[in-house]
Amino acid sequence: MKAHIKVTLKKGVLDPQGKAIEGALGHLGFAGVLGVRQGKYFEIDIAETNKANAMTEVRAMCEKLIANTVIENYDIELA
Repeated sequence: MKAHIKVTLKKGVLDPQGKAIEGALGHLGFAGVLGVRQGKYFEIDIAETNKANAMTEVRAMCEKLIANTVIENYDIELA
């Protein structure tokens, strides 16, 4: 089974990289950009075939290592 994990900063957390990208897009002529937030994306192949067990396992991975849950949210999709 493959886990697709999207990690993003929580609302209210400053995002200097997103701001830098937003500014660069403006300088490149993309005047309609109103805001940019950056994040991370992970694909993890796991041996677990039971969807509920896989979700529990991947959630534990996110909580322990992949996401800093103080400042980040994560979203998991299993395929």
